[in-house]
Amino acid sequence: MNRKIIFCLLTTALLSTVPFVEAQQPKKVPRIGFLAGSRQPYQEGFRQGLRELGYVEGKNLFIEYRYAEGKLARLPDLAAELVANRVDIIVALAPAAVRAAKNATSTIPVVMSHGGDPVAQGFVASLARADKVIK
Repeated sequence: MNRKIIFCLLTTALLSTVPFVEAQQPKKVPRIGFLAGSRQPYQEGFRQGLRELGYVEGKNLFIEYRYAEGKLARLPDLAAELVANRVDIIVALAPAAVRAAKNATSTIPVVMSHGGDPVAQGFVASLARADKVIK
């Protein structure tokens, strides 16, 4: 019996001196929400630009595409879906998509990609402070 107790104590002492190895936490893969009224020819250029910056879709970047297929009334629901999926940023094409994204979230950054005037359309307060959104 004493041998069993000594053996258990020695084993416990030995195991308690071994440092615990923590599992590596997986890197967070950025998630981009891509919101548009319809499929765009810009999509491949967008991916190419990301590749030039070192981001490869499916490897170190995930892109969730949402298209309204020409039915702009669907944009608010699609934007809400992206927000619910917790994307890190939303790229919105066309003013209607930008408006839907801005209305869906106040915490996720929205990148606008259209040729209109963001100040006149009420998306930003001024071009000097384009990162300040009009609520």
